[in-house]
Parts: sequence; C-alpha cells; structure tokens
Amino acid sequence: MRHLAILAAIVSVSPISLYACDANIPIFNSQSPSTPTPLATATPLKNTSVFLAKLPPSIPNRELLAASWESYRQRFIQSDGRVIDYEASDRSTSEGQAYAMLRAVIIDDPATFDLTLNWAENNLLRQEKGKQTDSLWAWKWGQDVDGKWGPIDNNFASDGDIDAIFALILASRRWNRGKYLELAKTKLQDLWNLSTAPGPEGKPYLLPGPKAAFMPNASTLHLNPSYLAPYAFRIFAQVDPERDWLKLVDTSYQILEKSSQLSQVGLPSDWVALNTQTGEYQVLSPNSKIQTLYSFDAYRVWWRLALDAAWFNAKPARSYLQTATQHLQKQWQEQSRLPARIDLTGKALVDYEATSQYAMVYAAWVSFQPQLAKEILEQKILPQYNQGIWDDKSAYYTQNLAWLGLISPTVVNRKLLDKN
Repeated sequence: MRHLAILAAIVSVSPISLYACDANIPIFNSQSPSTPTPLATATPLKNTSVFLAKLPPSIPNRELLAASWESYRQRFIQSDGRVIDYEASDRSTSEGQAYAMLRAVIIDDPATFDLTLNWAENNLLRQEKGKQTDSLWAWKWGQDVDGKWGPIDNNFASDGDIDAIFALILASRRWNRGKYLELAKTKLQDLWNLSTAPGPEGKPYLLPGPKAAFMPNASTLHLNPSYLAPYAFRIFAQVDPERDWLKLVDTSYQILEKSSQLSQVGLPSDWVALNTQTGEYQVLSPNSKIQTLYSFDAYRVWWRLALDAAWFNAKPARSYLQTATQHLQKQWQEQSRLPARIDLTGKALVDYEATSQYAMVYAAWVSFQPQLAKEILEQKILPQYNQGIWDDKSAYYTQNLAWLGLISPTVVNRKLLDKN
C-alpha cells in the first residue's frame, strides 16, 4: 500500500498543467525562502494535547485527528507557512495551502491558518509582467528549469481557491477577523468572473480554471466534478449576494447526476465534457491528457456532498451519495476491497487500493451505511495509520483526504454556517 502515496500525488496534480495552458495580527507579510526544508523525520508530537482539547469529546477518532494534524504541521508545513508536496519535486500548490487553512480553522489553530494564508498571498498571487492581475492564486509553485523557486504555472485551479475562500469565511466568523471576510469577498468576485461560464439555458457552470484552458471551443466545457462544492457555494451566497451562487449549486448537481450516467455503474469521473448547445455530457478522447474515469480526483465528490448533506440537509446530496456509491457498496460486500481506478464499464483498471479513496467513501457512508463505514475504517483506514501518518511520511495527498474524510462535520459549529 505504501506505493499508493506516490501514485496519489501524481494523479492528484491539478489538471491545468496536464490540460494546457479587522484582526490585530499582520496579514500578508511573510517571506519565502528559496529552498524547501528537508523532509522531517519522526519527532515527538509536542502539541497533540493542545489540539485534542480543541475537539469536542463526542468527535470519533478524536485522538488520532489531533495527533495527525500536529504531525502534518511538523512534516509538511515549512516555518514560513509553505505547504510542501514532497512527492512532486517539493512543489507547493494552491490546493495544499487551502487544505491547510481549512484544516486549521476546523481544529481551531489560528496561528497555522494565518501562516499558510500569508505565504500564499505573498507567493501565489497571479501576475503578468510583474503586476498582479487578480486575487486568485497560481496553482503551482516550485523550482523551474533554471533552479529558481517561484510560480511555475500562473493558471489558477478553482478547487484550491474555493477551499481557501470557504476557509476564510469560516475563520472570519470563528475568530472575528474582518480582514478575512473582506479578502474572501474580493476573491469571490474574481472567482465568479474568471471561473464560471454559461452553459445550457445560460446557467452558470464552474470551470476548473481559466476559460482559455477549459473551453476548447465555443460550445464545449471541460469539467471536473470533484471541484464542485455546493456547501461552499451556499456560504458564498450569504456573503456575496451580487452573484448567483445558488444557481451554481443547481448546476453542480446537474453535472454530477448527468455526467455519472456516462458510467455504466453510475460513478463520477475525474473529467467530463459538456456540449453547451445540446446539454449532452461526453467522454473525453482517449488521447486526452485528462480522462473520463473514476480515480483520485473523483474520490473527493463523496466528501464534498457529504458536507452538503450534513450541514445543509441537502436532499440532492443524500440521493446522489446513496445511488452513485452502489457499485462501490457491491464491490466492498463481495470482495472487501475497492480498486483505486475504475473505468466506465465498472472494470478495475489497477489491482491496488488507495487510503484516500477509503477516507472519502467513509465520509459518504458514515451517515447511511454505518456498518460499511465501520468496516472500511477498521480494515482499510486505521491499519494504514502510524504515529500521525497515513501510508507514508511523504504522502501529502493522502494525509489531507484521510483527515478531512474522518473528521465529523459536526465539529463545525452551526453558527459558523448560518448567515450572520
């Protein structure tokens, strides 16, 4: 199973490079070093008790979640706030910074939240000819061919920006920091303008990044179902009434439901195409660098919809989770394992498994298939955990999905989700 961490990092790379082209604390003032720190070795988890105290006693796997967050802070977050993906040439991504911010606000760690936000604002803001173009983040930062460290792909990936903005809004409410909310509002305007496009009937659809990269022609959108975050769009609507985020909720569920029909077993895919003139969802060409199959990106659909179901009692979320996971339920009950990649016919494409998938499926099943959720937790997730780490100490992607999948949505206080 340890080799899965490497593959997870490879497949979870943001697709843009594959496709194309009033707090009293200071904000946005950190400086990034030119090189990453070495991969941390095993060290005592000094602050586990601090984070344990921040989690309600009723939260399942409470000790594990506190310890794994402290371990992640030590191993993957540099002293200046840069989150490092050791399995991908020590790069950093907007996704990584956003995951750290989201986890920090959930576990009530304002220092780490501010540190990771500051690094991203200082290093990832998109620029052209030395001037900032908008408030979104370049998705990829690392070492270029000349050995210089900095942004190496100026495109943005909307999932990273969505997760970061959502975290900013929660943080502004949890810690009463108005600057976070103002920054979120600025980013929401740019996200809407740069990462939504009209589809059938003129409704807005979320693009995975810039229009130039994901609109190959006037009638085609390339979409990533795992980027769709209805719970976040509902929160965005609360703070940004000028844009119709609730319509984006509607089209998110339309994308999920209709694109899953491309799969004979009803699974979501990493990537799909939409003909905006006919409303037809299409399989991407086998020669394309982005593929229509169930794999490492698509896992996140389960977690994102589980949050919408838990936080907003969303009927479309519950319905989709119960229907779209039926093939996985059947496979688990028959074989006690889930392959990491599955094609449109339901055939396993590989013979290995992925802890990241099990954690995301756990998030979906825990509410309506509790026995199956208990089985995969005990047989597939917990056995891969050792001293704060799942799978391997360099498995960046697995650490995030495992933690986010296991932590109960109830850890987020209801007042943080309601309009103030």
